[in-house]
Amino acid sequence: MCKQGIFKKKQGFTLIELVVVILILAIMAAIGVSRFVSVGTEARRATVDGMRGALNSAVLLARAKYKAAGSSGTTVSMDGTVVDVNSSGVPCAGDDGIVAALFTQDGFGATTTGTACSGTATTAFRPDEGGSATCQVSYSEANGSATVTSSGC
Repeated sequence: MCKQGIFKKKQGFTLIELVVVILILAIMAAIGVSRFVSVGTEARRATVDGMRGALNSAVLLARAKYKAAGSSGTTVSMDGTVVDVNSSGVPCAGDDGIVAALFTQDGFGATTTGTACSGTATTAFRPDEGGSATCQVSYSEANGSATVTSSGC
């Protein structure tokens, strides 16, 4: 003798329940995507800041090598790599100057404006992914300084 109600008919989710679950998942995905985009921007800014640190270190090392060698000449040897420098030991802009002093520029492209070792040339280092005039590090051979522009990263 079976009692009425012991064996209920099984039912699935209603259409309304499915729509609500899909809507909640869509909202969560939208929040996650916006945070992911923000992380990409922060990563590019950090990369540009890291390149500035590498440039500053390369300048200091080249100047130290220049002074150790007697503060004369137009080149210094940095671990077998010849680097063009000015009369203060600051690496010139361009491939034979600051780019050579860096040893590597993986993930960055370098563009030099002006004539290297003229005292006015600059080299812009832009990330290969997302680099632009508003996401770069500019190196000035005039004083060996590196300036970050990261408003458009």
